[in-house]
Amino acid sequence: MKRLTVPAPAKVNLFLHVTGRRGDGYHTLESLIALIDLADTITLARREDGVIRREGEIAGVPEERDLAVRAARALQAASGSRYGVDLVLEKRIPLGSGLGGGSSDAASVLLALNRLWELALPRAELLRLAVGLGADVPLFVAGENTVARGIGEVLTPVSLPRCFLALAFPPATVPTADIFAAPELTRDTPSAKIDVFSEGYGRNDLVPVTASRFPAVAATVQALSRASPQARMTGSGACVFAAFPTEREARDALTFLPQDVGGCVARTLARHPLAAFA
Repeated sequence: MKRLTVPAPAKVNLFLHVTGRRGDGYHTLESLIALIDLADTITLARREDGVIRREGEIAGVPEERDLAVRAARALQAASGSRYGVDLVLEKRIPLGSGLGGGSSDAASVLLALNRLWELALPRAELLRLAVGLGADVPLFVAGENTVARGIGEVLTPVSLPRCFLALAFPPATVPTADIFAAPELTRDTPSAKIDVFSEGYGRNDLVPVTASRFPAVAATVQALSRASPQARMTGSGACVFAAFPTEREARDALTFLPQDVGGCVARTLARHPLAAFA
């Protein structure tokens, strides 16, 4: 095998609570996270010369900052593999949307190269590398819907009912670091005692900060709330979503969006499509 084409699915935070802040500046979180079938596509071609290279440009993401490239280099350094790779990313997950596109790309690269480079590393080793790449990368490597705690590295798998999501993309790109650095951010939400959550449980603690800085996000939450009172933002934004039992209801919800707000319907996944790669 010298070439693989793999998906990198997005995620939504069904709720996201900020429970504290550590001495090193990292925030501790508690979040129920669902994988969805909106996905980037990555093609990986194995190289015999050890060179790791991304082909093509991605607006706003230079190669040296691309998490997918960093993931390949981290795996090469950790494994001592003599192989390299050419990476081609087809982006469908909007940048700055809170859907975890960059983190998912990195995780899919780790999982795909584990097979393409014939490493046969256990998932625990890939998770160790994932923690060093970013807070959301471990959940995609773990490959299941999950409750994430700590700084995103303490993962408890959960079963979730299948549902359809109306996803709305307001015209905004939200810098996650700026939202977490905001002095007015709530940082003391109590942790849940058990991992059983009613429909619509919780909230996204980042919404007030993001909405105050990006009026388009606030307007989109308000618009989608007309279709569902449980409409909320995922991650630090800008994507807003609402969950429905049927695809028809999710599509109908998109009609409430302002004309300048794009949208689509996605379905939740039971597990990551590359779960068997480790």
